[in-house]
Amino acid sequence: MDNKSSKVLLPNDVRRLLNIDNKEIVELCKKTSVNPKKNKLGQICFSIDEVKKLRNAKSSLITRNGIKKMKENETLPVVTKPNSQAVVNGLLDTLTRMESNITSSMTKLIDEKLEGMDDVVLELVRCKTENENLKNKVNELNKENFKLKNILSSFKPLFAGFYIKKEEENNILL
Repeated sequence: MDNKSSKVLLPNDVRRLLNIDNKEIVELCKKTSVNPKKNKLGQICFSIDEVKKLRNAKSSLITRNGIKKMKENETLPVVTKPNSQAVVNGLLDTLTRMESNITSSMTKLIDEKLEGMDDVVLELVRCKTENENLKNKVNELNKENFKLKNILSSFKPLFAGFYIKKEEENNILL
């Protein structure tokens, strides 16, 4: 290593060279991932390379924000995080699109599954009507069977296959 890169600068030197205060030094260190070291006496110190990184970060930050030259007591502008409301709005838009996609796919799936249900309902109604008709027919046949049994019971055997009809009672249900 040469003498220039092994030289260390204290925060006072960095403040004077970059014309910034301690708070701005901390912000630049965070932005550039510079981790200052401590010397044998426990003082914070920066290498020349680290100071160059800090200077480059300061100048890129100044040109990015449209500031040409900083005044003596002026602080370094801090780059703000993205607007949290914009992030929330983006998430809400994404959730709305997801909800719409899920709803449309579920609607399509349910429509496909229920497609034959109209035919099933019509068949069910037809079967129910047919079942009622058959019940009515069974009732009519039961009435006719009862009437025929009463007529049959009105015949009494006489002899050798001859039958006589006795007086018909009016107990027949119509």
